[in-house]
Amino acid sequence: MERLALDRRRNAYRDDLAAESLRGRVAAPRYVAGEPRRVAVGSVPLQAQPDAGAPWTSEALFGEAVTVYDQRDGCAWVQLAGDGYVGYLRADALIDGGREPTHRVKALSSALFPLPDIKSGPLLHVPMNAQLCVAEVGAAFARLDDGRFVPAAHIAGRDEAAPDFAAVAESFLGTPYLWGGKTRLGIDCSGLVQVALQAAGHACPRDSDMQLAELGEAPAVGADLSGLRRGDLVFWPGHVGIMLDDARLLHANAHHMAVAVEPLAAAAARIAAAGTTVSTVKRLATRLHS
Repeated sequence: MERLALDRRRNAYRDDLAAESLRGRVAAPRYVAGEPRRVAVGSVPLQAQPDAGAPWTSEALFGEAVTVYDQRDGCAWVQLAGDGYVGYLRADALIDGGREPTHRVKALSSALFPLPDIKSGPLLHVPMNAQLCVAEVGAAFARLDDGRFVPAAHIAGRDEAAPDFAAVAESFLGTPYLWGGKTRLGIDCSGLVQVALQAAGHACPRDSDMQLAELGEAPAVGADLSGLRRGDLVFWPGHVGIMLDDARLLHANAHHMAVAVEPLAAAAARIAAAGTTVSTVKRLATRLHS
């Protein structure tokens, strides 16, 4: 069988094994159905290689479902259920699946407490879009299935979407730039777009090339980039940003080493000086607050 050129970032196959779901599509000496698990830490790096020093490719967030295809030497080779991303993470960051989450963290970050008391010492910090199994929601705290508590003001029903993904992204302003990051502790350009869109109820792939290929439609904008709107995604090679209006770009970037807002004209001039240009604008079929 000839191995097909499937994107390894979203298809679980290696030279020695592949996901059972890929049988007939890729050649492998062994196929594995995989075992369901969930992330039990606030966030954990996903990496391309089973090496603590390997580059991050993404992060898996608390409560996120994963399928484990292989585990050895403290590393698990997994596929994330949410965006299909494949990679290695710490095996001790995972637990058995449990029931489906009922809520998500809508705040930039929150904490899980041993008691329904803001003065009790937090047990774990959890990021935006962390998934929670809530047993009971009270006036100030929600009690999780495992007995821990989270501030009720920080959570929303799993299907309760934020109305404006650009506003969600803007809440990360000043967050340090971190390749592969997806939390307030550090985030990259495509991670910012993904986290914000997911909070607003939109499926979104992980990397900027995937987002370019799969999100929205190209609007009619001028050669000078006139006609842009809030929420438009602006791409250049290896990068993506979000327009806050017709002139200002919000993006996580290595120039500022942070999530920053700047005039699109200034960013375009800087990247032109480096030898590249804005390549594409995509517009999503969603209404945003101005």
